[in-house]
Amino acid sequence: MASSHVRKGDTVVVTSGDFKGQTGEVLRVIPKHSAVLVKGVNTVTRNVKPNRQQPQGGQTSKEMPIHISKVSPSVDGKPSRVRFTVKADGTKVRVAVRGGKELSVVRSNKAKSKK
Repeated sequence: MASSHVRKGDTVVVTSGDFKGQTGEVLRVIPKHSAVLVKGVNTVTRNVKPNRQQPQGGQTSKEMPIHISKVSPSVDGKPSRVRFTVKADGTKVRVAVRGGKELSVVRSNKAKSKK
């Protein structure tokens, strides 16, 4: 499976669509549908009938998925593209094109180091 440019826990900026410019944390990545859930972005409000969990009923708000191509990791408050590089020790890391900041380790080389 190919590595994605965003991962759970990343702070991202929405780059296009109705929510362009909004930032939030990635709550979930859905690779099957190429979508992400971003906290505070693309929220919908639903009316809920009274039930045992909510005896008063009322309105609930939750995030809906947006396409993964519409978000980019945030570096210094601005969106950045992502580059994948392999270090000398064999670990694969995500690196932001803007500023060259290392975002996260995709794959460590622990299996080869045990030999």
